[in-house]
Amino acid sequence: MRRENLEQSAEIEWDQLLGIRTSGRDDSQAGVNYYPYEPTPYLVLSRLAQSGLIRKQNTLLDYGCGKGRVGFFLSYQTRCKSIGIECDERLYQSALRNHEGAVSRNRVRLLLARAEDYLPPEEVDTCFFFHPFSVNILEQVIGQIERSLEMHPRQMRLMFYYPPKEYFSLLESKTLFRQQEIIDCRGLSGDDEREMIAVFRND
Repeated sequence: MRRENLEQSAEIEWDQLLGIRTSGRDDSQAGVNYYPYEPTPYLVLSRLAQSGLIRKQNTLLDYGCGKGRVGFFLSYQTRCKSIGIECDERLYQSALRNHEGAVSRNRVRLLLARAEDYLPPEEVDTCFFFHPFSVNILEQVIGQIERSLEMHPRQMRLMFYYPPKEYFSLLESKTLFRQQEIIDCRGLSGDDEREMIAVFRND
């Protein structure tokens, strides 16, 4: 089966299995600092789930969760708990509608808030980003994460799918986080060098 057909089939089948509707790009509310909604491909999320990095005891925070795909999928596949944060009211309402019928809804919490204003609770130990906002917003978000770590010291992992170079520069020069590993996703949804999940953790 061609890659495009495999990806399209996965999109349809997983949405149906999870009891949600998350497909399709939405850039109606995109701007300078907040980028369009585009769901992380299920084939990429499957590879992440198979990596063993996320387990039942983890709590995942998905920044710019959109319609909630990442949290619903990973909570179903790995049994982790998840929190999805979204600042777009319309996308948040879509996520709430998905929550009503999602098979993993009991392990997923959704919040309407700006990422840069949100202080991660102490149970969060993993954060996921699919290029949801500008590097300026990311710097503020990392500041909130580091504040949470000061209040409740713990190991924290940050996972970036399809990360821009500016994200790497910020993380390596101005934060507590250092790159731990790369999950290669080339061939699943595309072939360029950014088809990866870069995993960082605090030293």
